[in-house]
Amino acid sequence: MALVIKSECIDIKDGVCATVCPVDCIYEGERIFYIHPTECIECGMCESICPVDAIRYDDDPGAEIARFNAVSRAVFDDGEGGLREPGGWSRSSPPVNDHPLVRNWPTKSEEENQS
Repeated sequence: MALVIKSECIDIKDGVCATVCPVDCIYEGERIFYIHPTECIECGMCESICPVDAIRYDDDPGAEIARFNAVSRAVFDDGEGGLREPGGWSRSSPPVNDHPLVRNWPTKSEEENQS
């Protein structure tokens, strides 16, 4: 079990979650942060401090949790059925490439125009 960052974080990227993570398992993407599924030690520090309430345990019920759990796993996929283990994030690390679901997620202004 690990923690997962959901859609509420897209385009927010406050980053406070990454600064409190004791194992540096939260990686900055282009539009969202991603929690590495096996580097996470499930301490819950990020969940307790998230300003947009976007972080949940991956076994919480709900379709969005399952979808973003799959997104996180795909971002770190090594292409051989395993996960790349980058070894920890720092502010100087380049952003990881966003998953297509995140890359194509409507911006806040696009969502407002649709309503």
